Amino acid sequence: MRLTLLGTGTSLGVPQVGCDCGVCHSMDPRDRRTRCAALLDTGSASLLFDTPPELRLQLLMSGTRRLDAVLFTHAHADHVAGIDDLRGLSPAPGAPLPCYGTGDTLASLRQGYRYIFDPDRQPIQGTSRPRLSLLPLTPGRPADIAGVPVLPLAFEHGHAVVLGFRVGPVAYITDAKRVPPEAIASLRGVELLVLNALWWRSHPTHLSIPEAIEVAGAIGARRTVLTHLTHETGQADLAAQLPPGIEPGYDGQILETSP
Repeated sequence: MRLTLLGTGTSLGVPQVGCDCGVCHSMDPRDRRTRCAALLDTGSASLLFDTPPELRLQLLMSGTRRLDAVLFTHAHADHVAGIDDLRGLSPAPGAPLPCYGTGDTLASLRQGYRYIFDPDRQPIQGTSRPRLSLLPLTPGRPADIAGVPVLPLAFEHGHAVVLGFRVGPVAYITDAKRVPPEAIASLRGVELLVLNALWWRSHPTHLSIPEAIEVAGAIGARRTVLTHLTHETGQADLAAQLPPGIEPGYDGQILETSP
């Protein structure tokens, strides 16, 4: 399996608008972070996690030409606002591109992007919109997505519930504040864990870096890669401070593991 980290930044991205800090002016390309997304190539299917505002640029940089499904973690803007960029990957004719999420996430997408999902709003002749179908997932219940077994798991994120996903030896979790014991049990045995880690201090709705390190230790993946990082942590400095087996991810990073 091959997981490409399309974006590894928080809702503000890095560099952050109006900021003069050293990380925002860093010459290290790994310190330029777009909003979070990832692309999993299982060998038989191409699964996209989230559609952030920079999705078009991310898909161009990764050379993506096909998607089999989109898996939404939740409906916050930094994870869904690029949904219109799916137009080029959901062309007519043919079946709509299936998009998965919790019932609440799907309801938010229907409301926020009515021009896509309202059957009474047909595009004017000569124009286009994404052709998408919305399919619900139940946390803890395995689902067959494009012929691939996927286990969605629920995580606390402030007032919201976000989904993380285990696909065989790979797990992708972002925007979680707490990883409950039952989720840790479901994640044991993964080879590769991608996990959000905002910054060193505590935050009310996201794992901090120390909290993410503790969760990674409990899960015990061979390799843990941190995502959803801010301008408070430069790539090189953060890498030097993390324990063995844990590293900061960066945009465009390709992570491979055995199926």
